[in-house]
Order: sequence, then C-alpha cells, then structure tokens
Amino acid sequence: MAKKAAPEPVQPIIVKKVIVEGHEGHHGGAWKVAYADFVTAMMAFFLLMWLLGATDEKKRKGIADYFAPTLTQMKRDSAGGKGMFGGSSVTDPDKYPHKAKNLGNTAMSIPREAPTDPSDQKKQERKKKTVPKSMTAKEFEKRVRDQLKKNPETAKLLSNVRFTDTAEGLRIDIVDEADFSMFALATDDLKSRAAELIGQVAKIIDTVDNELIIRGHTDSLPYASGQNMNNWLLSSARAEATRQELVSRGVSIDRMARIEGVADTEPYNPAEPMDDKNRRISITLKKS
Repeated sequence: MAKKAAPEPVQPIIVKKVIVEGHEGHHGGAWKVAYADFVTAMMAFFLLMWLLGATDEKKRKGIADYFAPTLTQMKRDSAGGKGMFGGSSVTDPDKYPHKAKNLGNTAMSIPREAPTDPSDQKKQERKKKTVPKSMTAKEFEKRVRDQLKKNPETAKLLSNVRFTDTAEGLRIDIVDEADFSMFALATDDLKSRAAELIGQVAKIIDTVDNELIIRGHTDSLPYASGQNMNNWLLSSARAEATRQELVSRGVSIDRMARIEGVADTEPYNPAEPMDDKNRRISITLKKS
C-alpha cells in the first residue's frame, strides 16, 4: 500500500509596512516659483539695460512721458512711508507722508529737463551759417561744383552730379555711368569713390538747414536672385546706405525727412529703361 505524500509546509505571509516620512520641505515645488520670479526679474533687468543703451535722451524722455499716467496711479495707490500701512493715513488720497502742494489729489513725477543735446547745439550753429533763402538753385549748384573741384578725385566725377529744381526742392542726382557706379553690382555696398563724392556734397549740404529726402533708384533690369531680393528692396537699401554715409560725414540725422526706394518707377532717362543713368541716388533739399 502506497504511502501518502507529506503535505507541503505552509509559507508564512510577511506584510511589510513602509511609512514614508514627509520631504515636502526639500522636494516641494515652491523653489520653482521663486526661480521663475528670479528669471523674470533678470529678463526685465536686461531688457531695461538694453533700452537704456539703445535709445538717446530724447527717446528716453518720450518713454517716461508715455508711462507717466501709469506711474501716477501707482504712486497714488501704493506709495510707501514709514508709518502704518505705508503712508500717513489710509484716507489720504496721495498716501504720502508729505503731501504734494498745489497739485490737487494727484502727485506726478515730471522728468527733469534733458541736458542740452550736442546735436541741438550743432543745429543752432548751422542756422547761423544758413544760406539766405534768396539763394537760387543755380547759385547752390555752383557752390557744390566749386567744392567738388577742390578734390582731384571728385573733380573727375562732376559729370555724374546733376541738379534739378523741383516742386519739393533742389534735387541733387548722383548718377551711374559706364565707367562709374556708386555701388557694387546688385548690392548696397558703397564704393570708395562714391563715398568720397558724397562726403564732398555733404560739406555743402551741412551749410544749410533744409530737411533732406533721399531716394534710391534702379534701372529696369530684373534682380537676378529672385524672390529674396528685388529692385524695390535694393533701391531702399542703397538710399539707407547713402543716409548713413551722410550722417557719418557730419550731416545731422534730425534733418532726414524721408528715406525712399522707388526701384525703376522714376527713371532719369524714360526713353531707355536700361540706361546706366537710371541707377542713381537723389538727395533733395526740401523747400522751407
């Protein structure tokens, strides 16, 4: 008779209790909020530094004036003091320990008068030497031509400078020819001879106080690079390059009334759209 197999021993059931202690103090999310506030404050700080470096005194004063109403409301609602609740009284409209005198219920910070801008002083000096309004376009043309003749390099380019009395004012055209071009082909890179020519013209322009209109012109030859560039963009870029050269030669930036690129819509020689003379820069001295 077979023996019965002995029953397998019952395995004990072990229950392990794990008590997790709180680590919120070390692994919570509060630090993330503080870090985000810090990054936001730093971004605002660097933005402020950039604005201060990229603007002049006049623009900074304009920005201050723009935000003045907002600052007024903030000062009225949250200005501090040494007393309880940050002010002399919770019923004081201004909430300042020292009330403003003769200003009603609104205290407003008025920016101090900006120091004299050197460009303003230069403008005043230029007004003293401004050519009388009675001077004709022909007389002004003579002054420019006499100035160009003083430099042998620019004297050779007299034929590239044309003068036209228009409804807007006296227009000075610097035109291209077969043996002279102001810019490198299909770019806004001003050539050295053209830069010197503009510099000599700038010396005479700086003796008067008229506002300036600078226009860039091209011929009718399509721009080769396709959609990324065209004659409209090229003419605008060349007008801007001319403006920068005039400013670098001492012409005040405040005199720039308009910078325009008109492509081939205003040809110097309408009968020949591809004529080299159609590629030009025109500088117009606006009539007062």
